Amino acid sequence: MTRLRTLTIMLLGALVLSGCTLVPTSNNPSMVRRGQVPFGLLDRTIPGTNNGRVRFITQPVYIIDASGHLAPSSRIVPAPAQLGSVLRELIIGPTDIETAAGYSSSLPKGLVILDATIKGEIGTINLARSLSTLSRQDQINAIGQLVYTSNDVGASKGLIITVAGVAQLLPRPKGGNVKIATEADYQSLLNI
Repeated sequence: MTRLRTLTIMLLGALVLSGCTLVPTSNNPSMVRRGQVPFGLLDRTIPGTNNGRVRFITQPVYIIDASGHLAPSSRIVPAPAQLGSVLRELIIGPTDIETAAGYSSSLPKGLVILDATIKGEIGTINLARSLSTLSRQDQINAIGQLVYTSNDVGASKGLIITVAGVAQLLPRPKGGNVKIATEADYQSLLNI
């Protein structure tokens, strides 16, 4: 009797699920009338807001050019530019075209930024793990990329990098370490 009940339930389930496949497929695209598009997907404003619109701007991020120097590259981000959204574009790294031209990034793949803020023109980036696993030169290049990219968003007085909330000592190109990295510390990385 249990076998018959199981078979009957499976048969009923198959019949119910077969109704999901009654939509005919077609190789030809068909127009969907404007009134049939749900959820306000064709609206000019963001659904659920008071006529909110998204505007985009270009913002420079710094990657490493073929000669090993920092170079700005434009990325499109929502306006106004926020440190976190610009840094996400930096972490993605160079585009395929830039990579083919010899551009690279010293930031590790899969770098996780827990938080990024600017207070009093000093940026703070809280990372999930330290950059100390990189070689010294890669650390310096990565910090330079973060410093110059953050500066163009508004961190003009410097950048603090923390790991899980603990401030890190940041190596400088000409030796020594600093807690607040500024453009002046990493100017030698630019192709001037």
